[in-house]
Amino acid sequence: MAMDANEIRRMILEAIPDAEVTIRDLAGDGDHYAAEVVAESFRGRSRVQQHQMVYEALKGKMGGVLHALALQTSAPD
Repeated sequence: MAMDANEIRRMILEAIPDAEVTIRDLAGDGDHYAAEVVAESFRGRSRVQQHQMVYEALKGKMGGVLHALALQTSAPD
């Protein structure tokens, strides 16, 4: 079963409320997405820590319902 882009966005915003989230469906199949997440709460954290925050927000869906997520994270300029 595929995961909807709006569901991905909702889960990220639920865990990281200050985030600006952009989701793109890369293959049109609901399994391969790209996400850009910009959040003040990422400031001072390493890229790995930022990605861990997003993966935690997805509550174990990565690798299962959500097959692939190309992730780009940053703090606002």
